[in-house]
Amino acid sequence: MGKNAGGPARAPRAPRADAVRNRERILAAACDLFTEVGSQAPIDEVARRAGIGNATVYRHFPDRDALVLGVIQHVLKRTGDRAEQAIAEVDDAFEALSRFVHACAEERIGAVCVVLDGAYDPGEPEVATLTGRLNALVEAMMARARRAGTLRADVDLGDIILAVSQLTRPLPDLAGYHRGPHRYLQLFLDGLRTPAPSTLPADDTW
Repeated sequence: MGKNAGGPARAPRAPRADAVRNRERILAAACDLFTEVGSQAPIDEVARRAGIGNATVYRHFPDRDALVLGVIQHVLKRTGDRAEQAIAEVDDAFEALSRFVHACAEERIGAVCVVLDGAYDPGEPEVATLTGRLNALVEAMMARARRAGTLRADVDLGDIILAVSQLTRPLPDLAGYHRGPHRYLQLFLDGLRTPAPSTLPADDTW
């Protein structure tokens, strides 16, 4: 009988630093490539961009579905972390919301979620948890800005999520008019400030 039989279970060993780095490199490379060409991007190219071998990719993500899910979880977590950071570091309530909205462009959450739509299950437990966390953080920022009197009262979570998801996705160049997401996000943010220059129309139907 082993000397550990009946004793307390050992805590799982923490991943090695190089394994953590490799996972981050894989996710960053896959995020770039999926944004460019979609979820069917070659795993070989993900490995090449990450600067590692194919076998290392498959050790972390046994198949394409696992890699797609990993990218979605990665982007949702990073975006939630950026929301927490904005809340913790920025005293002005509306400026915290503004910092977060611009951070969404840097994390490319709209681009990733659009190109991978249908390639993963949004009800997967970890995705659902991360989405719920992100939504709760955005609602907390909005509530704080409303209390400060700087966010118009007729804006809700859906307005923020829809605008951010559309304005942080790849847009057509439109003959050179497209100048990058931050310009359009700032125009959107300016429309959220009080005093509201107009009353929002009732829900439209398509």
